Amino acid sequence: MADTCCESGETMEAAPACPDAPPASCALEAPVVPAPLPVGSLRRRAHPLAEPAAQRALLGELALPRPFADAVSEAGAGPLRAGAVEVLQINVGKYCNQTCSHCHVDAGPDRSEIMPDAVVDACLDVIARHDVPTVDITGGAPELHPRFRDLVAAAADRGAHVIDRANLTAFLMPEQRDLPAFLAARGVEIIASLPYYLAGPTDAQRGVGVFDRSLEALATLNALGYGVEGSGLELNLIANPVGAFLPPDQASMECDWRGELDRRYGVRFNRLYTLTNLPVGRYLETLQDSGELEDYVHLLARSFNAATLPGLMCRNTISVGWDGALYDCDFNQMLEIDLALPGAGPPRIFDLELAQVGGRPIAVGTHCFGCTAGAGASCGGSLA
Repeated sequence: MADTCCESGETMEAAPACPDAPPASCALEAPVVPAPLPVGSLRRRAHPLAEPAAQRALLGELALPRPFADAVSEAGAGPLRAGAVEVLQINVGKYCNQTCSHCHVDAGPDRSEIMPDAVVDACLDVIARHDVPTVDITGGAPELHPRFRDLVAAAADRGAHVIDRANLTAFLMPEQRDLPAFLAARGVEIIASLPYYLAGPTDAQRGVGVFDRSLEALATLNALGYGVEGSGLELNLIANPVGAFLPPDQASMECDWRGELDRRYGVRFNRLYTLTNLPVGRYLETLQDSGELEDYVHLLARSFNAATLPGLMCRNTISVGWDGALYDCDFNQMLEIDLALPGAGPPRIFDLELAQVGGRPIAVGTHCFGCTAGAGASCGGSLA
């Protein structure tokens, strides 16, 4: 059976039915009663899961049919190794103007960890010395770092493709009102978080009023040309499920969202990316509190798809922590699973030579099933 895409008229094959992934158009149409959002970060509340070691231990206690490393080996692809570095992903810190229930970073207004000048300068040095194709800046809310614009300008001047991973509402803060124009002038791609095209599910995950403020920010970006065909300014949305299930089919979701956001609000965008919630940070807390942790991780494990392995973000990315530590990916960073180089201690940005980290073994764990479940998940959406 074939569907017709709502905007382009393009015919596409319908995705096969999957009991673990609700249909794109109806997954969240039912009224959503927002659960109480966390009152501050895990760190502020002195929650045991504020410690990465406690998160690793909790995940390690789950009785799964096989470890992730064995699943990879049985697929004939293990052990996982990185290729050449194509993406330098810089996490500038945990400070954010929102406290979202699913946040794997445990970011929020109460977090004070931000990248110090010495680490920012080291990142700028790496950008200056290496031809890194993509510089991907994340957080927290990366725009709120006092030297965010330095990183953007340096990477853009070197000809790198620059990505800003935005929560949208940061653009509305008084001191950031000129930021969208700054980004547009440098051709920065914006990947913006938006769980759904209705207020209920969005506010349930991100906070009351976030949806309306996100629409205001999206309108500002559209007015600058972001998301407008032919402008060259990419505005891509990324959506996490509001619940313990896998994302629906990405292509179907993008088609639905394009029509709904335009029809309801006049909002335009380029692509929609789906991202599976990984059991890390505050989403791990949510799963534990709801009693869904074991079932959800088993869902991820039994949905393992070997076809996702070639596109995993860890295979072409180096993740830089706010303190300069290096990791295979942002999720490993939050769990403090160090990047491993044979015969060396945990490397830091001050020591980084990109040629030395290509071909390295990738550190894996139970959480990695989240990136390989179903169609897979990466910072650029589905993988298979």
